[in-house]
Amino acid sequence: MTLILILPAALLISLVFLFPLVHYLWLSSKAFSVMTGLVAINNNGANWIRLLNDQRFWQDIYQTTRFAITSVSLELLLAIIIAIILDQRIKGRGLIRAITLLPWALPTAVMALGWRWIFNSPYGPIEQITSLLGLEPINILSTPEITWMATVIADVWKTTPFIALIILAGLQSIPYDLYEALRLEGGNQYSAFIKITIPLISPYIFLSLVFRLAQAFGVFDLIQVMTGGGPASSTESIAMYAYINAMRFLDFGYSATIMIGSFLLLSTSCFLAYLIINQTKSLISNQKP
Repeated sequence: MTLILILPAALLISLVFLFPLVHYLWLSSKAFSVMTGLVAINNNGANWIRLLNDQRFWQDIYQTTRFAITSVSLELLLAIIIAIILDQRIKGRGLIRAITLLPWALPTAVMALGWRWIFNSPYGPIEQITSLLGLEPINILSTPEITWMATVIADVWKTTPFIALIILAGLQSIPYDLYEALRLEGGNQYSAFIKITIPLISPYIFLSLVFRLAQAFGVFDLIQVMTGGGPASSTESIAMYAYINAMRFLDFGYSATIMIGSFLLLSTSCFLAYLIINQTKSLISNQKP
């Protein structure tokens, strides 16, 4: 009976996830490009050898990983603070929660255009302020050392409400009696946060962490609109590199190899994040109040 109930979900997952994954895996072992007349030809793993020796691929992996870790870390920290604030019994908190979610509701392309204008040189507001102060132009979107941070700021602004919403749901699922019991035993707010709040919302933190790592590692539209991968490919993501190979060079076999390679790296990263969170949870639980 249980098997029958989960069968529709299993079929749906197979259609939207497993089938494309298997297809990309098959395509990664083929030479399938405009050079082969768009006919799939077995190339004996040449795509994978090319991938391992592709400096641009590893550079984009580094840039994507840097972007993902920085943005998700900042989002998680800010989301916990925002969720705790929104969990308080304050007047008009329903309206405040709705306003907080507005950045998440905006389409990424529209949001990215807005941030591109904010960081624009010389007409954006930041450059205008520096000009009024008599400072040198920052040239945010044309300086490789700081352009990637501009994309991080835009991503943090948009997606922090998403994590905050998940963590808020976790906070509201905690019985208030637990805090009362700890207070009667002489515990303070710090011990309540360490011994009750963090352990009980850790599944929500892990869930949001996995979602955001997957989204951040596959970032495309934000980078495409804000910087186009520039300057000098310094903000190019791995998804953009796969897109360029498929749509600009019509090398679908190598593009599939890039996607599978990045998927394997992302899966490994999520597994390591799971281990780290579990270890951290154990350490926190073993602390004395």
